[in-house]
Amino acid sequence: MAQSTHNPDYQLLLAVLKAARKRVGVSQVDLAERLGNTQTFVSKCERGERRIDAVELVEFAEALGVEPLGLLGEYLEQRAARLRPRSRKSSAKGR
Repeated sequence: MAQSTHNPDYQLLLAVLKAARKRVGVSQVDLAERLGNTQTFVSKCERGERRIDAVELVEFAEALGVEPLGLLGEYLEQRAARLRPRSRKSSAKGR
């Protein structure tokens, strides 16, 4: 199990979270206020300097006004697309 904030799956989760924030038009400052925290905290979380847990992920989603399961579903869809094996057609070209 990967614990590093540099893990590609974790980086993808952070990208989905940041994209959701931007999509709803909320700044880091606004999100921090909604969370009762600082802009620096939000920035560190988004950059992976501070790892967030499941409870915090739910709090971030709720502060953005998005469904936590929707956010997680978006992450899982993107992760599955990234992990999907390439077609045999592209690997057959090298033969």
